Amino acid sequence: MRSGGQVLVDQLVVHGASMVFCVPGESYLAALDAFVDIADRIRVISTRIEIGAGHMAEAHGKLTGQPGICFVSRGPGASHAMIAVHTAMEDATPMILFVGQIDRGTTEREAFQEIDIKAMFGHTAKWAAEIRDARRIPEMVSRAFHTAVSGRPGPVVLGLPEDMLMDRVEVADMRPYRAVRASPGPQDIAEFGQLLAASSRPMMLVGGGGWTDAARQALMDFSEKHAVPVCASFRCQDRFDNNHPHYLGDLSLGIMPGVADAVAKTDLLITVGARMDELTTQSYTLIKPPTPVQPLVHIHPDPEELGRVYQPILPVNAGPEQFLTAVFSAVPLAEDRLAERRQWIADARARYEQNAVPDATPGSLDLAEAIKTIARIVPTDTIITCDAGNFAGWLNRYYRFGAGSALLGPMNGSMGYSVPAGVAAKLIHPDRTVLSFVGDGGFMMTGQELATAMQYDAPLVIIVVNNGLYGTIRMHQEREFPGRTPATTLRNPDFAALAQSYGAFGETVSETSQFEAAFERALAAGRPALLELRIDPEAITHSKTLTGIRQQALADKQSGV
Repeated sequence: MRSGGQVLVDQLVVHGASMVFCVPGESYLAALDAFVDIADRIRVISTRIEIGAGHMAEAHGKLTGQPGICFVSRGPGASHAMIAVHTAMEDATPMILFVGQIDRGTTEREAFQEIDIKAMFGHTAKWAAEIRDARRIPEMVSRAFHTAVSGRPGPVVLGLPEDMLMDRVEVADMRPYRAVRASPGPQDIAEFGQLLAASSRPMMLVGGGGWTDAARQALMDFSEKHAVPVCASFRCQDRFDNNHPHYLGDLSLGIMPGVADAVAKTDLLITVGARMDELTTQSYTLIKPPTPVQPLVHIHPDPEELGRVYQPILPVNAGPEQFLTAVFSAVPLAEDRLAERRQWIADARARYEQNAVPDATPGSLDLAEAIKTIARIVPTDTIITCDAGNFAGWLNRYYRFGAGSALLGPMNGSMGYSVPAGVAAKLIHPDRTVLSFVGDGGFMMTGQELATAMQYDAPLVIIVVNNGLYGTIRMHQEREFPGRTPATTLRNPDFAALAQSYGAFGETVSETSQFEAAFERALAAGRPALLELRIDPEAITHSKTLTGIRQQALADKQSGV
């Protein structure tokens, strides 16, 4: 006989969970108590807000491919965690959120912090349910793991009534979960081979979730064998070695003209794993729905995604690894096309290299030079976490994600992601360098998780890009309503002093010449570190100034554009 809490925690052990992120709550005390007995197998990380716990679990799922596990209490706790669930859904990240619930006998009375799990999370999770019988815990937890990792990965939410976790039951454990991945059929492979053989300017667009090391290697092998260049969807630059001559860039905010031109001119767009969402397609203008100008082969693990927005000439329901592994050996080499393809790659790669030459930016601290310095110093397996914000444009343009590196960033544009994600990354890989890029606005949303980093000895380096603005929104204000900019100016604390108050390393950098030495000190600090980079608000993007955007908007209005 075991309590429901013990049965639940035992299932996490069965399914291979090694780390749990939470904010403790009285609604799941029986589960918390059960963690005591398996402390040598599952590490419990207590965070400072459920948003942080959720983002840590989501980052764990991104980085490991195994469901990130998060526990929160009902009502306010679940509401805070909703942000991370939305991130996991948009980013195709395996994650399971357990929500402590009210007693079963008090439902429908608006009991203290009562929420309806299914109604609240039904549209933001792959599956949302409540376990009302402790004997069904193994069954439903097994389903949660399978659902989170299979097909297009994503989040699952399970409610845990407080009294259910206290019930004592006799029930057998389930076997460990096994991920289900679709594979291409012989007809898919044959038709793809015919399309590729006829193409002189093919290119691959890669992204989405479910990528393994084997999938990345298969992508590299296929690209080299068939002379097919690769570009990445929004926040997916780590799927392919950016230093490889076949890499052409990423389809992100502030897209570079070279990669946009290549996408426009390709005669076969092979999209593997990516949904081709609004940001990747530049608001559906670079690749136009429903039938793109570019002949489209769309490979995706979710059959419902195929044909949902774009009608491909060949839809293939398959995971990235399964597709790339299958076609590598089965598709014949079109030797008569290789010379033309290699020239196509060389021309496009040359434009990518030109984009790496920094534009002049205002202010005494040049963020482009700082990013280039970082790229020169850090190891190739560095893990980068990145928040939402215009500062990410510099990272996208000037940092090259090499083989073995990782990028964790929210495709849904969630601010406050980077710091908790960085804490999780450092806890998972304590021997790897972890850098968390965040703006001043985003840091103030979840920067308190620096306390979690201190508590659990996670010496990441946080880089706060401070321009005193909600920069992205200010940029849009100047474009749409030039000179009329309420609500976007920020009065910030001394971030370096704030970090020091936590016991972390903290330093402020305001000159380009100061950056390298300060960054070296942060890396060598041996404890969590924060560098505050004070940049000129005029440097609103890596290629445009605030004044320039405002003047262009005013000129357009005067000319009636």
